[in-house]
Amino acid sequence: MTIAFAMLGDGDKAAELFSILNPINRSGTPADLARYKVEPYAVCADAYATPQHLGQGGWTWYTGSAGWMYRAGLEWFLGLRQKGEWLHLAPCIPRTWPGFEILFRHRSARYEITVENPQQVSRGIASAKLDGESLPGGPLRIRLMDDNATHKLRVILG
Repeated sequence: MTIAFAMLGDGDKAAELFSILNPINRSGTPADLARYKVEPYAVCADAYATPQHLGQGGWTWYTGSAGWMYRAGLEWFLGLRQKGEWLHLAPCIPRTWPGFEILFRHRSARYEITVENPQQVSRGIASAKLDGESLPGGPLRIRLMDDNATHKLRVILG
């Protein structure tokens, strides 16, 4: 569901649903942690609704849900996807986020990615520069290098 809202461009709704799934938000107080009864850093597959176990998590290490949560955040919110030798970037974030930064390594190269959101939008790239050079409009797609260098990617949403 979270991914669907991100795919539709509704970063606010996607973030709301992502927050509900985030285990740290189910264990923020001693009472919450006592009710949740599983690791606050592990995404569980179940949160029980039966009265005797209401809010208790289950199946934290057996399902692969943590991997999917990570992918949802990285690939759909932050919009960072590697496909072969190409890096694709298509963020879908809450409008209130001022931006974010990612440090991405590809073989010997390092990419310092800064995304700014001055227009308070959920998605859409107004401009992008890689190592100071403007990139063409449209979907952001960058050929990854293996050159032992640090590359700076600056993206402005709008």
